[in-house]
Amino acid sequence: MTVTWRKSSYSTNGDECVEVATGPQVLIRDTKDREGGILTASTPAWRELLTRLR
Repeated sequence: MTVTWRKSSYSTNGDECVEVATGPQVLIRDTKDREGGILTASTPAWRELLTRLR
């Protein structure tokens, strides 16, 4: 399965942000350490987080 990562349009030109990929689950990784760990979240949990952050 090919994963398409997206970086926030709000991120700086540096690598100080996270990247997100969506599918059956939401995948989150640190842009500075792309080979490092990946955090996974269910789609409903990700939506709840975004709602609370807004």
